[in-house]
Amino acid sequence: MTPTRQLPGLLMAVLGALSSVAPLRAIAADFVSTKPAPRIEYWQQRQATIDAQVADSAHLAAVKLVFVGDSITDFWLLGDDPWIPGRLHGRKIWDESFGGTVPENLALNIGISGDRTEHLLYRIQPKVQGGLGQLDSPALAPEFFILMVGINNSYAAESPVADSVYEGVLAVMRALHARKPQARLLLQSILPTSEPARDAAVVRPVNARLAALAQSAEFAPFTVWLDLTPSFVDAQGRQDHRLFVDGLHPSEAGYRVWRDQLLPTLRAARAQERWHETVGNDQSPLP
Repeated sequence: MTPTRQLPGLLMAVLGALSSVAPLRAIAADFVSTKPAPRIEYWQQRQATIDAQVADSAHLAAVKLVFVGDSITDFWLLGDDPWIPGRLHGRKIWDESFGGTVPENLALNIGISGDRTEHLLYRIQPKVQGGLGQLDSPALAPEFFILMVGINNSYAAESPVADSVYEGVLAVMRALHARKPQARLLLQSILPTSEPARDAAVVRPVNARLAALAQSAEFAPFTVWLDLTPSFVDAQGRQDHRLFVDGLHPSEAGYRVWRDQLLPTLRAARAQERWHETVGNDQSPLP
């Protein structure tokens, strides 16, 4: 067959191909990729959720515990991991223990994934001072702040890293007490990571300084220290990988272990407070 005789067939093939593309072009406007849209990050969604919660005065009045921190705190509220299906975090444990079944442990969680201490400080800074004012509501009068924060600062560029982390946590502690001075502070150690060098250079030294800080004259009157490290390391003192999903964030089993350390600490702190109140109110004469 000559090239000239092939042309009609080639032409028909080209026309057929073009006709098959036409329907795709007709529905192109239906693709999300063609529509202008703002980028909504996870942290923005969490921030909007928290802002709505702290505007609900009726709910806030019943809140006894406020969990404060970054993703490790935030992920108490995650069941299935939105990024890696099949990974479980702390939602089941949260609902069992802090969702309101026990009224004295009804909790508000204001942790946001990715936050460093400076971001948390901005969120709890009063609106009149330019912050988000997430603790501004007078209806919010928690018994305890449950605090763990600082690990994300270890990935920032400030040096010395351990000093930056420690000073950031200290600033948060002071800010929380200034916002709600009637609340007690339950300060928790930073969890071990899967990086021995980071633990040696940052996590362990910072935790040692935080433990001492909790006993200092400035903080001891209203601060309870909870060292979670023994519950999250193996016999060699390294992170127990069975309790984590990725070397940093606890698994569902990890959140259960955390809960099982946290609740007895709260009970002991409350019992001690009641004892002090009883002794302080005892007006009976000395023998």
